[in-house]
Amino acid sequence: MVIPYLCASNFYIMALQAGIVGLPNVGKSTLFNAVSNSAKAQASNYRFCTIEPNVGLVDVPDERLNKLAELVLPNKVIPTQMEIVDIAGLVKGASKGEGLGNKFLGNIREVDAIIHVIRCFEDENVLREEGAINPVADKEIIETELQLKDLESVEKKLQRVEKMARVGSDTKAKAEFEILQRCQNHLMAGKSIHSLGLSKEDKAAVADLFLLTDKPVLYVANVDEASMHTGNAFSEQLRKAVEAEGAQVIVMCNNIEAQIAEMDNADDKQMFMEEYKMTEPALNRLIQSAYKLLNLDTYFTAGVQEVRAWTIHKGWKAPQAASVIHTDFEKGFIKAEVIAYEDFVKYGSEAACRDNGRLRIEGKEYLVKDGDIMHFRFNV
Repeated sequence: MVIPYLCASNFYIMALQAGIVGLPNVGKSTLFNAVSNSAKAQASNYRFCTIEPNVGLVDVPDERLNKLAELVLPNKVIPTQMEIVDIAGLVKGASKGEGLGNKFLGNIREVDAIIHVIRCFEDENVLREEGAINPVADKEIIETELQLKDLESVEKKLQRVEKMARVGSDTKAKAEFEILQRCQNHLMAGKSIHSLGLSKEDKAAVADLFLLTDKPVLYVANVDEASMHTGNAFSEQLRKAVEAEGAQVIVMCNNIEAQIAEMDNADDKQMFMEEYKMTEPALNRLIQSAYKLLNLDTYFTAGVQEVRAWTIHKGWKAPQAASVIHTDFEKGFIKAEVIAYEDFVKYGSEAACRDNGRLRIEGKEYLVKDGDIMHFRFNV
């Protein structure tokens, strides 16, 4: 069934955000300018250049979408998007309010994942208040501020829950108290909550705190031009420092990426990248990694009118996936016609996939796979 007009209020909005954080003058706003299609943040060599967080919608690069467009030749091609937030530079003492710290930490609390930009270049023209370049120390400054703010939140709730846990037979309060104590001890040891290994049930006890150090983190080593392909001693120090937490480090030169993003002409962009021996902008890797960090998958709809990518949470079932197109698709879900991306590319069209038995009919319990091409049947 095709709906020619859909009321915008019935669309499910996937408003997951990745926030760009870091010390002042590490290249956060330059990176945001490069990735965002919205109004540019005013990148300047000033401690609190970005005071209100800038929010931008970013297209998620996906070669599969381009391949489907080549095969279907649609009127429109629409990529999926994610939100990137540029958060002002944190400083040492932010957890105690230094440098407008409380406001900035509050902005971080609202995002779902963190892109931590760390300076891995030397340049005497770019201010640095922390002394010699030290990516590991810079990482630890931000981590410590987030941990201290989380500790403050945990201890406030501990005080509220302790009385209920100690008096009477409130088993829920007792369980919460134990979990909060574990969090408190972990944070006091200088460790982040995401390394504590809380179960899904345990996390429910602290869900209302929106703990900063429980968010997944991706690191960007902002290097100079000479190190953009190989990295340097600074980026290597950072990589070794995050090995234990299993975090990814993207090595890139934010200034080069910003220059590429500012070019409107595709030929100029290609010539510029060839000059720097680049096959694609490093931003593509960053955006794709941030998308995966948010635990997101993509499925596609492919027709002559449009080929489109849709964002879902990993592990969603077919009716939930249908809801991102329109809430009626979930309410009246009957079945889904599904073609694996590899099969669509192999046979070249929906009709050919159907003729070769590669189009499947799936019901309400089907777990949507990343890359599925889907068509929903529903009745309302």
